[in-house]
Amino acid sequence: MPGQDLPQVLLQTNLGDITLHLHAQEAPDSVSNFLGYIDAGFFDGLIFHRVISGFMIQGGGFTTEMQRKPTRPPIRNEAANGLKNRRGTIAMARTSDPDSASSQFFINLVDNPGLDRPSPDGHGYAVFGQVIGGMDVVDQIGAVRTGIRNGMKDVPVEPVVIQSARRATAET
Repeated sequence: MPGQDLPQVLLQTNLGDITLHLHAQEAPDSVSNFLGYIDAGFFDGLIFHRVISGFMIQGGGFTTEMQRKPTRPPIRNEAANGLKNRRGTIAMARTSDPDSASSQFFINLVDNPGLDRPSPDGHGYAVFGQVIGGMDVVDQIGAVRTGIRNGMKDVPVEPVVIQSARRATAET
């Protein structure tokens, strides 16, 4: 499925590196949005703020102090693109409004067919890429101890920080 022409991103975390292939053809708006944040250095210093073992890890919105970082306007939901929320895929996080995704994303720790379209809300969560390196790091993040912080549940007790998020090449 991954091809040489697909964009790649390297997420360097304090627990190790994660390499992603992005599916620009199937999810053009989501990939363009994500790469815009990557190119702006937006994710540097943010955390994985929601970790649910056996489900997913979510990041892209909060600082280590649990402050929400301002984002660009939301994008349309591309969950009807045919890509499924399988183990190792990356998808756009959103609120109950299907077209509310901005900077936050999640990586599936397991197959999550309930997040595909039609999900219980009828809209689904748009998959726009997949992990091609560092799934062991994703699993390590998925196993960290969590608690409640600033009123939010499932927050890692020890911050899992995205130190750097950059476009990568096949050689990276």
